[in-house]
Amino acid sequence: MDAQKVDNYILSNGKFFESSQQVKEKLLALDESKWDAVQSLKLKDPTMILIISILIGSLGIDRFMLGDTGMGVGKLLTCGGLGIWTIIDWFMVMGAAKAKNLAAIQQL
Repeated sequence: MDAQKVDNYILSNGKFFESSQQVKEKLLALDESKWDAVQSLKLKDPTMILIISILIGSLGIDRFMLGDTGMGVGKLLTCGGLGIWTIIDWFMVMGAAKAKNLAAIQQL
């Protein structure tokens, strides 16, 4: 894929990933025909998920948004692990969102 396209993509979507170097290597290795698939990926915004986790994280909404249905149900049924699980997620949910985004890029 064209290096300038990849650099522009990383520049505009860098906040969605932990390591932009891994993303850059993967995108450079992709075929030009995959560019539309890269552009249409629905990336999860780590900041938005953190805000939702702070506001209504005890209901498991943040985990449902990440696609972790089992953990979301667990948080919902236990009221966020009596608050403990909710507080732990405040520190971990941004990293989980960035990991999900990286996994989505790597599946291309």
